[in-house]
Amino acid sequence: MPTIENKIILPKSELPTTWYNVLPDLPDPLGPYMTPAGQPVSPADLEAIFPKALIEQEVSSLKVIKIPEPVLEALSIWRPTPLVRARRLEKALGVSSRIYYKDESVSPSGSHKSNTAMAQAYFNKEAGITRLTTETGAGQWGTALAIAARQFGIQARVYMVKVSLRQKPYRKIIMNLMGAEVLPSPSTETDAGRKALSANPDALGTLGLAISEAVEEAASRPDTNYVLGSVLNHVILHQTVIGQEVKKQLASIGEKPNYLIACHGGGSNFGGLVGPFVKDILSGQKISAIAVEPESCPTLTAGEFKYDAGDTAGFTPLMPMFSLGTDFQPPAIHAGGLRYHGAAPIVSALLKSQVIQAAAVSSEDCFKYAQTMAWSEYVIPAPESAHALAKTCLLAQELEKQGTPGCLVFTLSGHGLLDMTAYELQQNNHGNGKS
Repeated sequence: MPTIENKIILPKSELPTTWYNVLPDLPDPLGPYMTPAGQPVSPADLEAIFPKALIEQEVSSLKVIKIPEPVLEALSIWRPTPLVRARRLEKALGVSSRIYYKDESVSPSGSHKSNTAMAQAYFNKEAGITRLTTETGAGQWGTALAIAARQFGIQARVYMVKVSLRQKPYRKIIMNLMGAEVLPSPSTETDAGRKALSANPDALGTLGLAISEAVEEAASRPDTNYVLGSVLNHVILHQTVIGQEVKKQLASIGEKPNYLIACHGGGSNFGGLVGPFVKDILSGQKISAIAVEPESCPTLTAGEFKYDAGDTAGFTPLMPMFSLGTDFQPPAIHAGGLRYHGAAPIVSALLKSQVIQAAAVSSEDCFKYAQTMAWSEYVIPAPESAHALAKTCLLAQELEKQGTPGCLVFTLSGHGLLDMTAYELQQNNHGNGKS
């Protein structure tokens, strides 16, 4: 297996050719999605906004699902992604644990979101769809979808949470550059947006509301479908290329992970890393999988497991998940991709069955360790990724005190090169990061 310095790089021939379906591995089957009237949702109910291929993936019991050649060709532009030994970070922390990060920031969009964007754009194109609508928080998903839509010749409209659009204006520029239209959410284009603005003209928006706007528009036009960057089963399915590659990369150097760590907003990044390891955890391998969220949006650590809608207006089916409630208004943190009230049903089921763990970290720790990584590894993580980084660093230091170092793997789900306003604000608030 080739290595460059501390990078473990798989050859193109090792790009996964199938997606790994986590559903058959769940200790308890997922409950069905439900309508607001309390009836199970049928595949036909979803066909107004999704192509049949993605609906089939959503409920599939197949262990592996073949990746179509056009999607493989698109993924091969940047995959396989490197697994990097963060030796300088280890030294800066003063720990003897081995810390690795899976670098998803090398994709065209700068994040892991491109893994599913390419797949969803392809399946919609094959179904004859010419327009796509979606939501985005931090803008990484919107960027990924704009690029994928351009790749497969589809128009895209992105409803971007208003506060994130203000915080991350360059994401909008990239989306526009790729031909996508970007609207602040809440907008005046939909009933859901107009209702929110009527209630509060200064509303900053939420992911739940942006989802409502995108779904509402898609359902009203036969040429348009809705795509999303997280939460649903087929999205996590597409992200399992991450965990499959990590398995091969660790095996190539004789490593076994003790801890798998990823930030958690809706669950796609975490599910993509951990999904292929679930059967190993259930078979007794000592692997702790930790989903990390903000203290200010503690869906997994403080939410209730219940049937809830994925959006504010209640257009989506009710799903079994941990939720803070659709009316939850998260604060305007810069980790916009983590400002979501709910959690993926797959991740929720794994947490409920105690197969995985959840943790929350403070914004102060996120910035502290993001700065440590910038100084040591010369890598600036996205605010979302900084949550996984912070937990990794805190855990490595805790293990050092206990005298039980291990192998820790976290996903650098995206770079922070378009998040400089977040870093500037933190520097201004904390004396250039030295408080």
